[in-house]
Amino acid sequence: MNHNIKMNPNPLVQYLNKPSEEFTKADLIKYVEDNNIEMINFRYVGWDLRLKTLNFIINDKEHLDTILTAGERVDGSSLFSFIEAGSSDLYVIPKYKTAFLNPFTEIPTLDILCSYYTKEGEPLESSPEYILKKSHEVLKERTGLSFEVMGELEYYIISEKDELFKADDQRGYHESSPFSKWGNFRADVMRAIAQCGGKIKYGHSEVGNFTVGEIEYEQNEIEFLPVNLEDAADQLIIAKWIIRTMAHQYGVTVSFAPKITVGKAGSGLHIHTRLMKDGKNMMVEDGKLSDIAKRAIAGYLDLAPSLTAFGNTNPTSYFRLVPHQEAPTNICWGDRNRSVLVRVPLGWSGKKDMIGKVNPLEKNIVRDFSDKQTVEFRCPDGSADIHLLLAGLAVAARHGLEMENALDYAEKTYVDVDIFDDKNKKKLKELSQLPASCFESSEMLMKQTDIYQKYGVFTKNILLWINEFLRKYNDKNLRKGISEDKEKMMQLVQKYFHCG
Repeated sequence: MNHNIKMNPNPLVQYLNKPSEEFTKADLIKYVEDNNIEMINFRYVGWDLRLKTLNFIINDKEHLDTILTAGERVDGSSLFSFIEAGSSDLYVIPKYKTAFLNPFTEIPTLDILCSYYTKEGEPLESSPEYILKKSHEVLKERTGLSFEVMGELEYYIISEKDELFKADDQRGYHESSPFSKWGNFRADVMRAIAQCGGKIKYGHSEVGNFTVGEIEYEQNEIEFLPVNLEDAADQLIIAKWIIRTMAHQYGVTVSFAPKITVGKAGSGLHIHTRLMKDGKNMMVEDGKLSDIAKRAIAGYLDLAPSLTAFGNTNPTSYFRLVPHQEAPTNICWGDRNRSVLVRVPLGWSGKKDMIGKVNPLEKNIVRDFSDKQTVEFRCPDGSADIHLLLAGLAVAARHGLEMENALDYAEKTYVDVDIFDDKNKKKLKELSQLPASCFESSEMLMKQTDIYQKYGVFTKNILLWINEFLRKYNDKNLRKGISEDKEKMMQLVQKYFHCG
């Protein structure tokens, strides 16, 4: 057996002795037969961004084959508000590579993510999942580069107060038990995500922790490894479902809301990106950030105002994006700088032997880890439409590669220290700002709509629908009006507590 497969936590990968991208219908039928699987769940994302479920009890092998071959009909108008009831029938068609053993059901059950298809048997053009697929196809066709991304999924666990071993307020970063209370929960979640196919980098407690009355809030984070663009969306969506379901089993609740209260750390969904060619990371050249990376950064910055329409989708998003926090407000980029919109994290450029210095018994272990380099887009949060956000970033990367003045723009928007440092006072005045509300975000989306529609990636109808959806919040001056009003702020938090 391949050692990578032997250590893979996904039981389907181990049993079938092949990576998930090679799964076939015959493989799934074999797994069902050999492991006494009794149910199949079709899974697909609705406009509220949560996983939906269609349950099938397996009657016999012919029935199973039919399910996996034909898919099933669903009511599209109940899943997407932009679909009219008079023409709402859609097909959901299973994607075999996404199959996983449901970690929660008592009845042995196989879950499979699905794509939406129309009555004509064609992909639903306005489906966010299909828009994501198109964005990647166009990027590859136009540039010869593929896109890999991963997310940092932050969330708060809300529980009854524990009087023992209190952590310092807003000092929870990488805290351990007993001061961090929910490490076991995080470990259980990580194992379940990995068994369902998610590629996890690590997990840890985050900065945010505080107590209100008898209720305790603890912030945690799970960070993923860079994978193919479409797979990255799948693993984030499955991870959010697992975190919520696990929380229910533990008898606590969780929230991915961008802002949980006044004056405390909000939760983001930072997205790390890298452009690849023939398995090589093109973000680094000769140990330094490449021109390809700088062009992509220029694209991210140029489209940043409208990318918020996909990544920051409710009013509380803009209470997180305020100055002098680790969340960005200015459209700029820099190295290892958490006040910028696009950050180039500390990398492993060139060959290093740090491990040999720490462990003298390890001799001549010199490896080039420059392939680990990513570029991080820092403004999205847990309210994001993950498919459309990642599709928008793919469009932005391609846009930057096509911009004539991309390298000049990247140079003008680079900051080498904290943007709020005194030495950057002049530059700060020259930088553009992110929107301060959903209303402003919708305005920027309409100004940049042609870029998203280029090459047929985004449909005009979906962009118009998002514009209308964001404007309905009527929040243009909301942040200014209640930014220090804790009571009104908490009313908003409760309203959007389970966003995304």
